[in-house]
Amino acid sequence: MTITAKHWKALRLGVIYAITTLLAAVILVPFFWMLSTALQAKGDIFAWPPKWIPDPPVWRNFADAWTAMPFNRYLFNTLFIVVLGLVAEMVSATIVAYGFARFRFPGSDIIFIVLLATMMLPFHVTLIPTFLIWQKLGLVGQFDPLVLRAWTAWGPFYIFLLRQFFMTIPRELDDSAEIDGANTFQTFFHIMLPQIRPALLAVAIFAFRGYWNDFLGPLIYLTDMNLYTMNVGMYFFMGGVNEAPQWNYLMAMSTLVALPVILLFFAAQRYFIEGITFTGIKD
Repeated sequence: MTITAKHWKALRLGVIYAITTLLAAVILVPFFWMLSTALQAKGDIFAWPPKWIPDPPVWRNFADAWTAMPFNRYLFNTLFIVVLGLVAEMVSATIVAYGFARFRFPGSDIIFIVLLATMMLPFHVTLIPTFLIWQKLGLVGQFDPLVLRAWTAWGPFYIFLLRQFFMTIPRELDDSAEIDGANTFQTFFHIMLPQIRPALLAVAIFAFRGYWNDFLGPLIYLTDMNLYTMNVGMYFFMGGVNEAPQWNYLMAMSTLVALPVILLFFAAQRYFIEGITFTGIKD
């Protein structure tokens, strides 16, 4: 039998799919283990050999974990921070990105390079100075440090993403709008924003994931238990000096917290990939 180019192509695709499936299975192992632990009784978690499939599954772990702490309040606090931070991130990053993409001024390239350079600066380097600033302002212990920073366009990656997308839009659209009598704000809102909808959705997904999964920020700035978020609330299941961790409750809440991000990604996967792929085509 002669091996044709068609056979080689099918073989190559088969190998690629097999490797991709294997890598996906390896990556999904921690998620399956988390879900398995969430459905196990406390005494079965450390059984040997390990039980991947709970028998029987303890679905009550989810309800017991939710009622063990005031997670209704924590969910409201988390959504409050997510909504305010998400809106602030998108508004501030879009305006700054539009300025870099469409307006030329002395030193604009240098400022943009410095902005991108801050992406290489670890978050932990600015952690203490930032905390001292908020402390001097008397805002520690409130939601303000977690939300107000977003209005300063502090996410250079979002600015870069949107700026590159703006650069792919022909300037002729701006000129046409100007000839028709549109001012800068009208051009921005009615011409530019509809064109960058995929990039805006990608930024929204990134921002949602960042605020929803944020643990360090609320842990540092929030001092009142009534203001805690979901991630900080889960930390109480880690136990203490004289208390063992409640792994089944911790994994149950981890599953619930991870679920919205997973569902959001699959629901908006096409737009998310489009927003990332089309960015950077033109500089």
